Amino acid sequence: MMNRKYALVSVGELLADLIGTEFTQNLTDTTTFQRFQGGSPANLAANMARLGNQTALVSCVGTDNVGNYLIEKVAETGVDTAYIAKDALAPTSIVLVSRTKGTPDFIAYRTADRMIQREHISDELLQNASFFHTTCFALSQEPAQSAIVDAAARAQAAGCIVSLDANYAPPIWPDRAHAQKVIADYCKNGAFVKLSEDDAERIFGEVRPNAAVIQTFHQMGAQLVCLTLGGKGSIVSSNYGKDYVEIEGRPIEVKDATGAGDSYWSGFLTAWLDGKTPAECAQAGANIAALKISTVGPLPAKVDRAILY
Repeated sequence: MMNRKYALVSVGELLADLIGTEFTQNLTDTTTFQRFQGGSPANLAANMARLGNQTALVSCVGTDNVGNYLIEKVAETGVDTAYIAKDALAPTSIVLVSRTKGTPDFIAYRTADRMIQREHISDELLQNASFFHTTCFALSQEPAQSAIVDAAARAQAAGCIVSLDANYAPPIWPDRAHAQKVIADYCKNGAFVKLSEDDAERIFGEVRPNAAVIQTFHQMGAQLVCLTLGGKGSIVSSNYGKDYVEIEGRPIEVKDATGAGDSYWSGFLTAWLDGKTPAECAQAGANIAALKISTVGPLPAKVDRAILY
């Protein structure tokens, strides 16, 4: 896989986050917003590029200046934006987010981000990628849903490792049973899956023991499951459940937790490509997540790969 052009081809939402500038109770009393480039797939591609990997983003925006702004911001991080499509009818997607001290209130206006088509993800692109990655947000609506699930099967056939951030959210995907089915259809391609304990509770609608969560994803067909436990560390179950390791957490001063999950997975996948063990990959992920948590705003433009080890 190291001979392939792209360490990662990330597929899914590229959108504008309009985030409240002052702390409020919710969106009812949020009056002023600041615009940011958002979208987990774009952020993962950017973080892996910061670590010296060559990455590409497959996404869809509108033929408008918000879309132009987003493409420009992603390109600045070193990500190949040649595969970002522009939909002639749907405007660029936006998300309104309140700045709160608890769980943010948000509204997602889903337009162009869900218009990813099968032809946007060519076999040639997949044959030149080591990892093919997406998110539950991207999988939640058609036509992107079918296009991405189809591409995952083609990616596995092309010798590419399929990856999923199982960041399920009921407001984005209200039909939980349908979400579970689509997630299973994606995971059956031998996926690497990352999720948090909160993600697991949202996906299954209840708190389940960690071992049961991991087992369920292996039953779906995932070859590796990484369950992050916040400050308590993480669990990595690999080789379809035959190998299991727990990584202890360490205390970190939290300055800005936004994007910590994307940072973690960028370190994990980079370490995997460097030939590290699952335990070493988990530690690499924790190391770069710690850098993100202790940094206000995004990661630096370039991050020394040595920080992972």
